[in-house]
Amino acid sequence: MELVAASKMRGAIVRMNNVRPYVEYANKIIKNVVAASIDYPNPYLFQRDKKRVGYIVTSTDRGLCGGLNINLFKHMLKDIKKHLENRVEVDVCVIGLKAETFFRKIKDVNVVATASYVEKDKEASIRMIGGAVQVMLDKFKAGEIDRLYLNSNQFVSTIKQQPRQQTLLPIDDIFTESEQEANRKEASNGHWDYIYERDIEEVLNALCLRYIEAQVRGAVLENAACEQAARMLAMKNATDNAGDIIDQLNLDYNKVRQAMITQELAEICSGAAAV
Repeated sequence: MELVAASKMRGAIVRMNNVRPYVEYANKIIKNVVAASIDYPNPYLFQRDKKRVGYIVTSTDRGLCGGLNINLFKHMLKDIKKHLENRVEVDVCVIGLKAETFFRKIKDVNVVATASYVEKDKEASIRMIGGAVQVMLDKFKAGEIDRLYLNSNQFVSTIKQQPRQQTLLPIDDIFTESEQEANRKEASNGHWDYIYERDIEEVLNALCLRYIEAQVRGAVLENAACEQAARMLAMKNATDNAGDIIDQLNLDYNKVRQAMITQELAEICSGAAAV
């Protein structure tokens, strides 16, 4: 399984790296759009009071990948607990059977949509994930949730994967404090904006959807790479541990065998001396 996971990991890393430039550029464009002068009140862009929040969480369908899933769930539960303590309700969209099984058991967490990512049928999986995510977008647009977060594993290296939470909606929340300060300085010097060849409402609606789609797809592919890397490492550790157990059992066997031979020789020598 270690060799199979290593082979799958290489393909997953290639797919992850192929989509990363698109995700980064989509992020850059949407930040520029929010920083510019926008008269159209797009519902995805601006903040509102937090009464109900939504989470999209990506996990694996299978186990044998170490603590990859449970570390992500623990990281996510800390944030969920804070919201519940402040009497903020929580909706969850789960991608992966492990997340579905886990969050179905959590009290006060409402699982509203589920999906899975299957490597053998990637395009169908992406369409199914898009349908599940659309449920959360519709709830946000209707005002049923006021924040939407994306939780997934970040691929740092083949031996390190770490949980990550990012804000999807409202898009205004994606700015860091330093970026907000830079935007304020830019605003004081006069706004700039893109030139829209079609109606700004139509362009912004399409752009926001593409941005969210890019973020979710990038997170799913990155989580798939994390899964194979974690599984490869877990299987390597299992193989090494099995080898250590075999070596110890061989040593114990040889000790017992040598003790039996020594005992038999002692009995033969004692019998010969008595004769």
